[in-house]
Amino acid sequence: MAERVPPEEVEAWVSAHPRWKFRDGAIRKKYRFPSFRSAIVFVNRVATIADELDHHPEITVRYDKVIVRMWSHDAGGVTERDLGLAERIDFATSAR
Repeated sequence: MAERVPPEEVEAWVSAHPRWKFRDGAIRKKYRFPSFRSAIVFVNRVATIADELDHHPEITVRYDKVIVRMWSHDAGGVTERDLGLAERIDFATSAR
């Protein structure tokens, strides 16, 4: 089981990663795209990364907006796995 990252360390991580927020024991970020189709392409990219890491975020799609939210249920909060997945998602977004 992964260990939960202390809240002050999550806050420090969030301050170094634009637009990520830490609230209610999870990290989250809202992405905006030019179209619904672009949003779904992004979600599919996230799904591929999540499957590779065997760690799956909560994803909400609202037309051109996608909200990605992560925490590790087994640890009861944010873990290094969540932070690593968030970084991979950001990299995938910047590479498009």
